[in-house]
Amino acid sequence: MIAKLSIVEEEADESGFWLELISAIGLLPESKVAALCKEAGELTAIMVASRQTMLRNNRKSKL
Repeated sequence: MIAKLSIVEEEADESGFWLELISAIGLLPESKVAALCKEAGELTAIMVASRQTMLRNNRKSKL
């Protein structure tokens, strides 16, 4: 499960990167991309926190 969360985290982060690039080069206006960039950042943060919690709980269960 930790590996799966790592993949999801990486994909959400990459999606945010591409959305920022789309806005930076002018393919879409910032107003259309801003909400999606925010959501990609939020999803990345959720996955990071979830993975860290799972890692912490995994370490505790091994003690």
